[in-house]
Amino acid sequence: MLPIETIAERPCFGGVQGTYRVASQACATPMRFSVFRPPQAEVRRVPVVYCLAGLECNEETFMIKAGAQRYAAEFGLMLVSPDTSPREVRIPGDDESWDFGLGAGFYVDAVQAPWSAHYRMQSFVADELPRVVAANFPGNVDRQSILGHSMGGHGALVCALRYPERYRAVSAFAPIVAPSQVPWGEKAFAKFFGDDKRVWAANDATALAATSVFSGEILIDQGLDDKFLRTQLLPYKFVVACEGTRIAPRLREHAGYDHSYWFIQTFIADHLRCHADRLYRD
Repeated sequence: MLPIETIAERPCFGGVQGTYRVASQACATPMRFSVFRPPQAEVRRVPVVYCLAGLECNEETFMIKAGAQRYAAEFGLMLVSPDTSPREVRIPGDDESWDFGLGAGFYVDAVQAPWSAHYRMQSFVADELPRVVAANFPGNVDRQSILGHSMGGHGALVCALRYPERYRAVSAFAPIVAPSQVPWGEKAFAKFFGDDKRVWAANDATALAATSVFSGEILIDQGLDDKFLRTQLLPYKFVVACEGTRIAPRLREHAGYDHSYWFIQTFIADHLRCHADRLYRD
């Protein structure tokens, strides 16, 4: 049993939106996360969608900005959004830049000190958080899926490709699909993993595509006016890497849309509808 502390709860679309803290064993520090319980959760356990936010975000960003609760209430989905890094323990240099450290844990398990002591976000998201949800909320973790935006899109893709048996669906908004090949990822991976490029590849969706046993469609939405498209995101690399595999990326490109949550708000209903279809399918 992993008990939680309730920080705040408010009614929302007939359900409950809350923020919580748990003493994380994976990260060896308290971690915050948000949960939306839809009205259906009053009478039964409901499927769970993990929602991973991007750089500079926290556990409330997706819940406040994505406009997802109205659709989660309609489809009967619990939404769970973790913080993007440890915060209650500090490491020298963790706030020197906006794209690494605090608010930028990249959903990986660091193997290089000092980061390896606490920056174990993949273990927190993929292993520990489902146990927390199962013990404290009416979430059916046998029916769970994952989605994310930007750095969170990277996290969602890697979790699904590494652990396909745990997720019935995965989708992403403007994901960093090849972090080993772009400045954001190179900066983070060098500090988290050192020079071992095998560990880099194990946390890179484009590299994982060749060996993952994941099977099925992955919805990816990308704004064509996203200023990071050609320097940090590179979704086409993932599409090419999936050729000849059982992974079927459905890349939708949208003229005029950028990297913002206005973009996510526009298409979040499509994503949650896809997730609900697979989560409720027998």
